[in-house]
Amino acid sequence: MKLDLHIHSVYSDGALSPEKIVDIAIDNGLSAISITDHDNILAFKHAQAQALLKSEETGQPPLDIIPGIEINTVMNGEEVHILGYYFDFQNKELLDMIAYQQHARIEQITKIIKRLDKIANIQITMEDIGSLIQEGGSIGRPHMAKAIMNAGGVSSVIEAYKKYINDSSPTYIQRNTVSPFEAVETVYEAGGIPVIAHPHSLSRPEELIKELMNYGLRGIEAYHRRHSPAIIEYFSSIADNYNLIVTGGSDCHGSGPGGQTHMGRTHVPEWVLKELKNEKNRLEIASS
Repeated sequence: MKLDLHIHSVYSDGALSPEKIVDIAIDNGLSAISITDHDNILAFKHAQAQALLKSEETGQPPLDIIPGIEINTVMNGEEVHILGYYFDFQNKELLDMIAYQQHARIEQITKIIKRLDKIANIQITMEDIGSLIQEGGSIGRPHMAKAIMNAGGVSSVIEAYKKYINDSSPTYIQRNTVSPFEAVETVYEAGGIPVIAHPHSLSRPEELIKELMNYGLRGIEAYHRRHSPAIIEYFSSIADNYNLIVTGGSDCHGSGPGGQTHMGRTHVPEWVLKELKNEKNRLEIASS
């Protein structure tokens, strides 16, 4: 069984539609995926519909689409991302948090647009950026970078990142977000399974993991394409020590050179999905 529990679509900073993600996953022999868009859950219904359509066409069991999200938070100037799985899509607190995060993204981009004009003499509009994303999608740095390039401010997206939208650039403004504690608690209260994403990127991951457990953290993303075998073993041992589950995925954002994609290329053991589903069942029993 092949699985990938960390994928991004056009509803955040991914390049592939949910339908295309499902098609590629099936072609690559995956049995289960989760589209974990940044602060967005709109891809799920499209992916699920495509999985059912492909099942009807082929006569094979449908690809297992796990409900997912990746919530972007900032704490002490450091980005902390929280994955959520199997949450209630109708939960008011979760929907309110997503709405807050979306508003904060627009507020941030609006301020950056003004700074680009004032400091760098680069004129772009919110409409320029909005045209680059799926309706209802989460606006992010990739869209800003492309808009700057399209306006002639730079010759490449990479140059836009380096000059204008990195954390130390005078034209960049940090986004207001919920805290990682709020994100974990909201996912947990929505019946979901909160997991800390790619903890290798954090300065003091174990200390934060212990703190987040007080708010409902239930897992660690130990398997990730940027995690070496030693890092995987390290975070797996932390999960074992604190009775947390382990998850994993490629963090795929689309196709690279030659049309290749990271999807499904990060080894995630079959037992990871079993643990995730067991945790879902445990939480359902505990809340009943």
